[in-house]
Amino acid sequence: MDILSLFIVVPALTVLVLIFTKNLKQARMVALAGSLVQLGMAINLIFSYLKEIETNDAIMVFGKDVVWFKNFNIHYNIGVDGISVALLLLTAIVVLAGVFISWKMEDLPKEFFISLIVLSIGVYGFFISIDLFTMFVFFEIAVIPMYLLIGIWGTGPKEFSAMKLTLMLMGASAILLVGILGIYFNTNADGGALTFNILEIAKVNIPFEVQRLFFPITFIGFAVIGALFPFHTWSPDGHASAPTAVSMLHAGVLMKLGGYGVFRVAIFLLPEGALHWSWFFIILSAFGVIYGAFAAIKQTDLKYINAYSSVSHLGLVLFALLMLNKTAWNGAILQSLSHGFMTALFFALIGMIYGRTHTRDVTKLGGLLKVIPFISAVYVIAGLASLGLPGFSGFVAEMNIFVGAFENDNALYRIATVIAVSAIVVTAVYILRVVGIMLMGPVKNEAYLNLERVQWYEKLGVLLLLLPIIAIGIAPLWLSEMILKSLDPFLKGVL
Repeated sequence: MDILSLFIVVPALTVLVLIFTKNLKQARMVALAGSLVQLGMAINLIFSYLKEIETNDAIMVFGKDVVWFKNFNIHYNIGVDGISVALLLLTAIVVLAGVFISWKMEDLPKEFFISLIVLSIGVYGFFISIDLFTMFVFFEIAVIPMYLLIGIWGTGPKEFSAMKLTLMLMGASAILLVGILGIYFNTNADGGALTFNILEIAKVNIPFEVQRLFFPITFIGFAVIGALFPFHTWSPDGHASAPTAVSMLHAGVLMKLGGYGVFRVAIFLLPEGALHWSWFFIILSAFGVIYGAFAAIKQTDLKYINAYSSVSHLGLVLFALLMLNKTAWNGAILQSLSHGFMTALFFALIGMIYGRTHTRDVTKLGGLLKVIPFISAVYVIAGLASLGLPGFSGFVAEMNIFVGAFENDNALYRIATVIAVSAIVVTAVYILRVVGIMLMGPVKNEAYLNLERVQWYEKLGVLLLLLPIIAIGIAPLWLSEMILKSLDPFLKGVL
């Protein structure tokens, strides 16, 4: 079996074995074993990819093409470049960390882990797909389990949050399908056969009028799951009600499908449409960056703070992609990775704090550094990474984004960039505010003096997410070079 199909087969086999488990211990061991294998596969893929590109200059490598539905020229067509490989590694790490953080999930554990792994199947399949229809199928597989994961295992108004999330993402999927079909039915502009193959479509001269019509449709279809303002409202409610591991995968991995789809499909296949519409969506994304930061300041619930922070940080991804240059694109991919690790780490820590104090209200917490030093210290580190401190992944990503954005001499783009840059200051305000209120000073509640110590599985889950944040910040060049090499074919199509 090819190296990429294993990313579908191994999780599917994990789900199959999970069906026959009878208790929490069996379910979590099977989920752990499957997740460890997936992480091993992702690490192996990194080394295999770096070796392969030494002699192979194809846009996508490790390809496999099997006819799925001949009448419409639909194929199971897969392959990866440096961007896909990096996002697959992100997914594998977050899934494994989510299993560790859910170690004590006693409410329907088998069903919970099955839903979690099915979600990962959709994400893996999306990142390796070259066929647009196959990509869309995996997109749906990734989104659908969220309704069950929030509606069954969530807290608070979980049914409302699950339904709101599902309806908005399904609505975006319907819009996206229109965009994909619009592209498909115009792939014979040069006299060839209709195709869903991304690499083949990129060679077709799709008429400008078609690109101008279908770019905003395709962009919005993907960008909704990437929390594009004003279509972001499903995200904070979904985060607030989701169980910890689901919030981790939701923000850390699932929301990355938006930026990846915008880059791989909307911009790559409709470059003239992107050039035509970029100014409009840059305004929306820049406003989303600053809006998310200010909204986070107003929140007192830790999950809502992190959720609005995600709206701001992921707005930077869309903002950078729309700048249509190599430096900004490199920053967008690095930001996707950095935010994936950071936000998953934040949600893991918030879940650990809530599990011990039974509150997420910042105003009711205080002096936690004295009673849970490990969680508090890591929270401070994650906060410093989030506000872009040098030495962490956030700094590397945001520097590339803002330098790339300033490469455009258009006055509107420059103004939008200044607005986006100002969000760094606002981010520092809400991060330092939370750290000061929640961790510093005297212990507000005497009951917190006897909080449960951090368990080994919680430490492993946290360290899995913390180490890449530091590693990317200290030694980003190998990752950046791998991404930059994968950007060249896309630049040729756009510029």
